[in-house]
Amino acid sequence: MRKNSVVGLAVVLLLAGASLAQVLSPAEIKDTDLRALQQQYMDDLKQVGQDILANQFEYPFYLSRKLDLDEAQQARADQRSIRFDRFNSQIVLAVTGNYYASYSADKMSKDQRARETLLKVVMPVLKAEVPRFQSNHQIRGYAVEISHHIMGKVMGVSMERPENLMVYLPQAAAIRLVAAKDDATQQAALLQGQVFLNAQPITIWLNGEGPQLAGNAPADDTSSASQTQASKAGVEIVHSGDGSGAEVAGTASAVPSFPKPKEPPPAPPRDTSSQALAGLQAANQELIGQIVKELDAQAHFVTYTTPSFVAFRQGIYLELSINTNLPESAGGSRYKLAAVAFDDHVAHLVRPALAYFKDEPKFDGIGFSTTVHVAGKSAAASTSQAVEFFFPFSALHCYEKYDCTGQQLIDAGTVLVNGERVGLDLQVAEAGGR
Repeated sequence: MRKNSVVGLAVVLLLAGASLAQVLSPAEIKDTDLRALQQQYMDDLKQVGQDILANQFEYPFYLSRKLDLDEAQQARADQRSIRFDRFNSQIVLAVTGNYYASYSADKMSKDQRARETLLKVVMPVLKAEVPRFQSNHQIRGYAVEISHHIMGKVMGVSMERPENLMVYLPQAAAIRLVAAKDDATQQAALLQGQVFLNAQPITIWLNGEGPQLAGNAPADDTSSASQTQASKAGVEIVHSGDGSGAEVAGTASAVPSFPKPKEPPPAPPRDTSSQALAGLQAANQELIGQIVKELDAQAHFVTYTTPSFVAFRQGIYLELSINTNLPESAGGSRYKLAAVAFDDHVAHLVRPALAYFKDEPKFDGIGFSTTVHVAGKSAAASTSQAVEFFFPFSALHCYEKYDCTGQQLIDAGTVLVNGERVGLDLQVAEAGGR
């Protein structure tokens, strides 16, 4: 492989240019449902782009509108690639990029090359995406297309050519993959998805070799670059519509007839109607009373309302309204108050609250809605803040089992301060920043 001696400088320049959009404009998406999603979650998508570029990749990596560009072209090319798209008619969050590693065709098999790019690029991309969208019922999975390079010989002459990897993971498998702590769990998650190398289905084995889905596929052919032209898709296409021919992936005609995803049919949208909320409230009223009685000494429930089911971001959450009392030394910005409230109070309620829901609940998560009070402040100079934490069950259980940190739980959920959504970095906020 060829190393880049200025990787650090490249990362700095990429981050310095974070103001340049990495996200496809909603106006360029023809599908009305996808365009609406792109508009609705634009802030989240921009943050995903920043999080991806914050990684220090071993070789230069660019988000890209097109695959298979040489690095000089890529530096000047459109880098907007993050968008909602469709894979086998299901809505996915898709990312396209060019990774300027050059693998030796003599020393690395196609399976080894695919595994290397998966671990070095696809995994960081998924870790940036999944926590922000894992509780969104509209997003059925994630598709990542990455072009890397192969160095081989043709008629005795060294030649470098691109090779394209496409990884699709359904939502549940992606959540399992990024949270996994061991290779066995990661492997099980990967096997629930689909992987294509130059449009041919393969199986990536994290340890050792295994049977390939495309067992009859021909061996690597370094003399032909034509096969890469058929591998530029794997996700249905969103065209710019500006007549330039620029495209996010490839052309629809280049897509092979992929097998259907291995996941079950999509679940129907959650019924968040007032009737559904009232039904859940009635069915769980006795349990809610038990929660208030047994956890009040620790939770400090407000007296003017009881825990209730609320609709939030296409899901239903059991909202626990509580009071958080902090010492005067905890005073500071609203972000610091929110961070200290989580660390000193809310985080300690997660495991006790989850203990009441061992069976599969018929809602999506728990919301902790707290009014933060700082001791020693007069009513006139009160620094009280209203902070709401909405956490999906998948993230709560990850935290419950000590597989996720408090920051990862925050990142997987939604935080509102005085009714406005915020990003919350616990360490930064508690140090006095945002």
